[in-house]
Amino acid sequence: DKEVRAIFLRLFAQLFQGYRSCLQLIRIHAEPVIHFHKAAFLGQRGLIENDFLTKVLNGMAFAGFVSERGPPFRTCDLFDELVAFEVERIKAEEGNPPKMIKHVRELAEQLLKNENPNPHIAFQKVPRPTEGSHLRVHILPFPRINEGRVQELLQEGLARSQGAPPATRGEKKCVVPAGPPVGRCI
Repeated sequence: DKEVRAIFLRLFAQLFQGYRSCLQLIRIHAEPVIHFHKAAFLGQRGLIENDFLTKVLNGMAFAGFVSERGPPFRTCDLFDELVAFEVERIKAEEGNPPKMIKHVRELAEQLLKNENPNPHIAFQKVPRPTEGSHLRVHILPFPRINEGRVQELLQEGLARSQGAPPATRGEKKCVVPAGPPVGRCI
């Protein structure tokens, strides 16, 4: 699952490489408006006649992409890093499938880490009771809970969590990297 997502991430990073250079921030209104200059983007890449990319850029999904990823100051993610810093690596890997597969696996691992930043905190599923388990006579009654011991465990957990790093990665806003200038595609 993660490797398929990593492949699509690479595809969209290649497809939209240089999109930030074609964003125009219009500050006429109280809320700034972000406009994407499609003709400039297609012209920079030499893809004015490309029907597929033109249709992608005219779609609602791309309009949402621009409005979400257009602001120059926001939380950056793996896609921003790929578009800004990995363009040359992706180009170099086009003729070398083993390197491409290795990069896809690295991206898949990063995607997994982003979704599960603390793998040691795993929840185990409780199995469903078997058919007719409620009819068993040999089930022992549930033991009484020792309130003092519960409080001890809670205090230990709180003390451990206060000394430990935060469980989730903080959303840190930064200036979105523009990436290298776009050249003509062959």
